[in-house]
Amino acid sequence: MFYEKISYEELYNATNGFSSDNLIGSGNFGDVFKGLLGRDDKVVAVKVLNLLKHGATKSFMAECETFKGIRHRNLVKLLTVCSSLDSEGNEFRALVYELMPKGSLDMWLHPEDMERANEHSRSLTIPEKLNIAIDVASALEYLHVHCHEPVAHCDVKPSNVLLDEDLTAHVSDFGLARLLYKFDRESFLNQFSSAGVRGTIGYAAPEYGTGGQPSIQGDVYSFGVLLLEMFTGKKPTDNSFSGDYNLHKYTKQILSRDEEEEEEGGGSNNTVDKWLRLVLQVGIRCSEDDPRDRMRMADAVRELVSVRSKFFGHRNRTLL
Repeated sequence: MFYEKISYEELYNATNGFSSDNLIGSGNFGDVFKGLLGRDDKVVAVKVLNLLKHGATKSFMAECETFKGIRHRNLVKLLTVCSSLDSEGNEFRALVYELMPKGSLDMWLHPEDMERANEHSRSLTIPEKLNIAIDVASALEYLHVHCHEPVAHCDVKPSNVLLDEDLTAHVSDFGLARLLYKFDRESFLNQFSSAGVRGTIGYAAPEYGTGGQPSIQGDVYSFGVLLLEMFTGKKPTDNSFSGDYNLHKYTKQILSRDEEEEEEGGGSNNTVDKWLRLVLQVGIRCSEDDPRDRMRMADAVRELVSVRSKFFGHRNRTLL
């Protein structure tokens, strides 16, 4: 799984000199290039850190530290790293991942916003969305509970969920992640205020905006927002939201209105399908303002798997 440490020259050649034609994405701390690596021309994603950006070096170290000893089918695989000098003698840092050929979840949910939207000629089906949600929840449960020490991802959002050929989801971008037993409050707040929040407005837990420490409950909030976005079609940054009115309250309003119509119509006028109501309720319970009121990821996984089994007939994704 893990290649030997790789040189700058090898990555330069693999990406055609970090050509703009190979550029497939940009993140908070650098650009991502498609590359062909090794004798077998394995297709990889090369994340090149922009070390001039404040927090980029710590982001590199955070990803390296987080991936030590962890492996899960729904986490993107880190293949190798490069810590070297470039051709001009400048410091160079890069992370090499397995490439996810179907792009990010963001591209599928909001193709109208993407330059590469024409790559996907269809929308995700309901079972596919449910599978992806379960994949993400399973990855977070693993990070929170089953690692050698708890890991808070701190940047869960659709652009950090990557899809492979079978539309299996892989959580990526651990540049803000924190091993909670080794938490450095100052470095977290510096990174989060300078680089993280710009890309995570709407997904970041409210306590982070008031100096709260990173936590697994913060990830639960972000997952709840992501789930509501997937099944309402609305971004948390939609123009219709302002002040205290957000995606969480919007969804609660929809469900409350639907319950009232159902009561008035004697149970025949409800417009929200039962399976959708259950899924949205998970999203609402995960995205509560108070961290103490949020679900555990294990409970979210269990409830979403239950919806899939009950309403869509089979656990095997290939049959959905």
